[in-house]
Amino acid sequence: SSGINAEYGDRILVSRAVAAAKTKGGIMLPESSQKKLNEGVVVSCGPGAVDADGDVIPVSVSVGDKVLLPEYGGTKLNLDDEEYLLIRDSEILGKFVKVTSE
Repeated sequence: SSGINAEYGDRILVSRAVAAAKTKGGIMLPESSQKKLNEGVVVSCGPGAVDADGDVIPVSVSVGDKVLLPEYGGTKLNLDDEEYLLIRDSEILGKFVKVTSE
Protein backbone atom coordinates (compact mmCIF):
# COMPACT_ATOMS: atom_id res chain seq x y z
CA SER A 1 0.00 0.00 0.00
CA SER A 2 1.34 3.41 -0.94
CA GLY A 3 -0.27 5.27 1.97
CA ILE A 4 -1.23 8.36 -0.03
CA ASN A 5 -3.97 10.64 1.15
CA ALA A 6 -5.67 13.74 -0.15
CA GLU A 7 -6.07 15.52 3.15
CA TYR A 8 -5.56 18.97 1.70
CA GLY A 9 -8.38 21.43 1.12
CA ASP A 10 -11.30 20.15 -0.93
CA ARG A 11 -9.33 17.50 -2.80
CA ILE A 12 -10.56 13.93 -3.00
CA LEU A 13 -8.61 10.81 -3.95
CA VAL A 14 -10.73 8.27 -5.84
CA SER A 15 -9.86 4.70 -6.79
CA ARG A 16 -11.22 4.31 -10.30
CA ALA A 17 -13.51 1.37 -11.07
CA VAL A 18 -12.08 -1.18 -13.50
CA ALA A 19 -14.02 -2.20 -16.61
CA ALA A 20 -14.88 -5.85 -17.10
CA ALA A 21 -12.21 -7.78 -18.98
CA LYS A 22 -14.71 -10.25 -20.43
CA THR A 23 -18.34 -10.31 -21.49
CA LYS A 24 -21.17 -12.12 -19.69
CA GLY A 25 -20.74 -14.89 -22.27
CA GLY A 26 -17.08 -15.34 -21.26
CA ILE A 27 -15.43 -13.65 -24.27
CA MET A 28 -12.17 -11.93 -23.30
CA LEU A 29 -12.05 -8.28 -24.38
CA PRO A 30 -8.82 -6.61 -25.54
CA GLU A 31 -7.75 -3.67 -23.43
CA SER A 32 -8.32 -1.27 -26.33
CA SER A 33 -12.03 -2.11 -26.49
CA GLN A 34 -12.72 -1.83 -22.76
CA LYS A 35 -14.63 1.30 -21.80
CA LYS A 36 -13.25 3.53 -19.09
CA LEU A 37 -15.79 3.68 -16.27
CA ASN A 38 -16.74 7.06 -14.83
CA GLU A 39 -17.16 5.81 -11.30
CA GLY A 40 -14.95 5.07 -8.36
CA VAL A 41 -14.64 4.80 -4.60
CA VAL A 42 -13.37 7.61 -2.34
CA VAL A 43 -10.06 6.56 -0.76
CA SER A 44 -9.20 9.81 1.04
CA CYS A 45 -10.51 13.36 1.26
CA GLY A 46 -9.48 16.67 2.72
CA PRO A 47 -11.43 18.66 5.31
CA GLY A 48 -12.93 21.02 2.72
CA ALA A 49 -12.50 24.40 1.08
CA VAL A 50 -11.99 27.58 3.09
CA ASP A 51 -14.30 30.53 2.35
CA ALA A 52 -13.46 34.25 2.52
CA ASP A 53 -14.26 34.38 6.26
CA GLY A 54 -11.88 31.50 7.00
CA ASP A 55 -14.67 28.98 7.65
CA VAL A 56 -14.23 25.44 6.35
CA ILE A 57 -16.89 24.22 3.92
CA PRO A 58 -16.81 20.41 4.39
CA VAL A 59 -16.53 18.07 1.40
CA SER A 60 -19.74 16.34 0.31
CA VAL A 61 -18.37 12.78 0.36
CA SER A 62 -16.76 10.38 2.84
CA VAL A 63 -14.16 7.65 2.53
CA GLY A 64 -15.81 4.57 1.05
CA ASP A 65 -18.51 6.46 -0.92
CA LYS A 66 -19.08 5.32 -4.51
CA VAL A 67 -19.08 8.41 -6.75
CA LEU A 68 -19.78 9.41 -10.35
CA LEU A 69 -16.77 11.08 -11.98
CA PRO A 70 -16.49 13.50 -14.90
CA GLU A 71 -15.18 12.07 -18.17
CA TYR A 72 -12.31 14.58 -18.17
CA GLY A 73 -10.59 16.49 -15.40
CA GLY A 74 -8.66 15.82 -12.24
CA THR A 75 -5.13 14.49 -11.98
CA LYS A 76 -4.53 10.84 -12.88
CA LEU A 77 -2.17 8.88 -10.65
CA ASN A 78 -0.95 5.30 -11.12
CA LEU A 79 0.34 3.79 -7.90
CA ASP A 80 0.87 0.11 -7.06
CA ASP A 81 -0.72 -0.90 -10.41
CA GLU A 82 -3.96 0.89 -9.51
CA GLU A 83 -5.38 4.00 -11.17
CA TYR A 84 -6.42 6.88 -8.94
CA LEU A 85 -7.92 10.27 -9.70
CA LEU A 86 -7.26 13.35 -7.56
CA ILE A 87 -10.17 15.79 -7.97
CA ARG A 88 -11.86 18.67 -6.21
CA ASP A 89 -15.13 18.11 -4.37
CA SER A 90 -16.97 20.38 -6.83
CA GLU A 91 -15.92 18.13 -9.77
CA ILE A 92 -17.82 15.09 -8.44
CA LEU A 93 -20.99 14.65 -10.49
CA GLY A 94 -22.89 12.53 -7.99
CA LYS A 95 -22.82 9.97 -5.22
CA PHE A 96 -24.36 6.50 -5.47
CA VAL A 97 -26.77 5.76 -2.62
CA LYS A 98 -28.49 2.56 -1.67
CA VAL A 99 -32.25 2.87 -2.04
CA THR A 100 -34.36 0.73 0.24
CA SER A 101 -38.04 0.10 -0.34
CA GLU A 102 -40.47 0.18 2.54
